[in-house]
Amino acid sequence: MTNTLVLVFHPDLKGQSHVNAALAKAAEETPGVTVRDEYALYPDGKIDVAAEQAAVDAADRVVLQFPLYWLSSPALLKTWEDEVLEHGWAYGSDGHAFEGTEFGVAVSAGSPEEAYQPDGANKFTIDQILVPFEATSNYVGATWIKPFVTYGAFGLSDEALAESVEHYRKFLAK
Repeated sequence: MTNTLVLVFHPDLKGQSHVNAALAKAAEETPGVTVRDEYALYPDGKIDVAAEQAAVDAADRVVLQFPLYWLSSPALLKTWEDEVLEHGWAYGSDGHAFEGTEFGVAVSAGSPEEAYQPDGANKFTIDQILVPFEATSNYVGATWIKPFVTYGAFGLSDEALAESVEHYRKFLAK
């Protein structure tokens, strides 16, 4: 069984989150998956680099879960990348922490899928928007996996959310 680490980056997972809270709960209930709520762990933004690196080292697959904020990620995720993905650990001549590790993202997008098309409101596909994460995966020598996306998070019906949760369980169980 694959050991999957899901790092959840949502600044109010227990309060304002509808989609990411449901996805994180599903992840917690999936065998072989460890979930870390990064904003709960680091409310002051001060990341325990050694603890995060140890969590990554123990995983075969790392999934960054977050809502798209201005077609990007929440601030703590960028801080996590800057601090945890150190030269000599994640990359560089001595950095091979991600060798043999699958790396991906699970994002919730407020707009419907049609908005993430060349002729849609955002003018770019979700794959284009997520290129920096794929590039990071490549840079640290991980194997990029197809992103998991929940579209239309604003106003998502309970039925559509339940369907997304089931698809997420399958995504994580691979």
